[in-house]
Amino acid sequence: MKPLVFLYMLFVSLGLQAQAPDQVGTSQKIGYADWEYVYSKMPESKTIDTQMKTHSSQLESQLKAKYTEYESKLKAYQAGVNTMIDAVRKDKEAELTQLQENIQKFQQDAQASVSKKQGDLMEPIFARIGKAIEDVAKENGYVFIINPQLVGGGDVLLYSDEKYNVSDLVLKKLGVSPVASTSTVQPK
Repeated sequence: MKPLVFLYMLFVSLGLQAQAPDQVGTSQKIGYADWEYVYSKMPESKTIDTQMKTHSSQLESQLKAKYTEYESKLKAYQAGVNTMIDAVRKDKEAELTQLQENIQKFQQDAQASVSKKQGDLMEPIFARIGKAIEDVAKENGYVFIINPQLVGGGDVLLYSDEKYNVSDLVLKKLGVSPVASTSTVQPK
């Protein structure tokens, strides 16, 4: 296992040292930008955090009310189950089952609502940060900008100079003809 790791590291380091013919004798600048740090320093972050807390609190209050209703009806059912006729008992059980299903659906809908709200609020700020990273990279001659820590499934590579994209070469190596894309690559 160790020889394989050594060979892998050797190939990676050789690959990193390899340069394109137009880059011989020049170094490539690589920088990093910490998304969490940048986001936390932006004025919008506090507003977004407050809006998310408010939205979550409202949903939690609604869920708590649904639980309270369910528990109240469950206690009433349990208190009178021995004296109920079968038709009433079945109706009460069906009602309790329906309330449980409603609570589960509300929880799922609430999670989706929180995710959507967060996405809607974060999209513009992510676009601004991404544009700023791209501008800084271009203005200062960086070829790549990476995120030093992978958080929440976020991107590791925040900016890359498209001339270093070897995807088509990899496809050709695999025997697949690259198809020209009609859309432009958006910065992350």
